[in-house]
This record gives sequence, structure tokens and C-alpha cells, in this order.
Amino acid sequence: MNAIDYRSHPAMQMLYDSDSFVVVHVQPNEDDEPIAPNIPVLARHGFEIVDKRSGKEVYLDGSWAELFHQKITAWQLNTPTQEEVEDTLEGYAELAQNPVLMH
Repeated sequence: MNAIDYRSHPAMQMLYDSDSFVVVHVQPNEDDEPIAPNIPVLARHGFEIVDKRSGKEVYLDGSWAELFHQKITAWQLNTPTQEEVEDTLEGYAELAQNPVLMH
């Protein structure tokens, strides 16, 4: 998967940007069309985490996205330090296998 260009996708919101990581929340777009006729588009959100140090990204959707969303909600109640955020993102970045490709 290529990195998503959040600047041209209206249903994307940058949540975090540091020297090491970028986190983007990808929300379903009402205009998304099925790949083939009669095949519905599953409207669900996800998170793209880019590890700037390794040049790789991971896209979390489904249950992974829900777990990450719970973490973000908890952070809103109890603001973490940047170190705590980076440590959490480091754990997810270990899943990253896809090189970031700009298009």
C-alpha cells in the first residue's frame, strides 16, 4: 500500500506529526464507490502510522483501529507526554512492512 496523500483526501485528519512519526485518521468518504457493481464499500475508519526514521508505514483498520482509537480517547482524558506517545507509536511501527511511496 502506498502512503495516502492526506492533503487531497477530504476525509483524512492529521492527528500527530513529529520528527519520528506521522499519524493520520482516515474516515470513510461518502463518495467512495464500489470496486465492482453490486459490491458494497465497507465504510470504516482507519489510522495510517508513518515511521519517518525507517521510511515505512502501517495502516490500522478493523479491530486494530478500534484499539488505537481507544488509546487516543484515553489520551484525551489524561494527556500523555511526547515520550509516551512516541513509545506507543514505536510499538505499532514495529508492524510496518510497507515502504512509504509518494505519488
